[in-house]
Amino acid sequence: SVPIEGMTCATCVGRVEKALCELPGVAATVNLATERADITFDPAKTTPERLARAVEDAGYGVGRETIDLKISGMTCARCVSRVEAALKSAPGVTSAVVNLATEKAAVEGVAGLMRPADLVHAVEDAGYDAEILTGDSARDAAIAAREEKAQKSELLRVIAAMALSAPLLRSEEHTSELQ
Repeated sequence: SVPIEGMTCATCVGRVEKALCELPGVAATVNLATERADITFDPAKTTPERLARAVEDAGYGVGRETIDLKISGMTCARCVSRVEAALKSAPGVTSAVVNLATEKAAVEGVAGLMRPADLVHAVEDAGYDAEILTGDSARDAAIAAREEKAQKSELLRVIAAMALSAPLLRSEEHTSELQ
């Protein structure tokens, strides 16, 4: 489930679904109310970056997140390359930068597709140790901010609908008074 930014109507939903479903190995359904796309895809045929690019090319935004990790056991530039390659192969990852001196990695990916546990397993499978540094509080704050933005957007839609409906109600009251 991926957050989609900028949708305002059913036409927007159709554009996003079409853009995603045109990619090989992708099935997607988009929900305007939740501003999310439920995506199933074959990683052998399509990457998370291609999914994000398809949505962005259609004129909408995709929620992204960054997860920081502490990496242990690296001793050289070759180790850095191995860890970066392992992280980039994890589901949902669009980029990974590893710093040997600080023993940290910054991993960016599509929100909803990238899971911290997958990142840790990818690093461990490459022969190194990893620990998530991005705290749950930071993720919770980001999720809360997105939800607050969605609620404000929905409130504005309701206010606009009420304002646009008011003349119709007055017109109907006037018509019933004449009869």
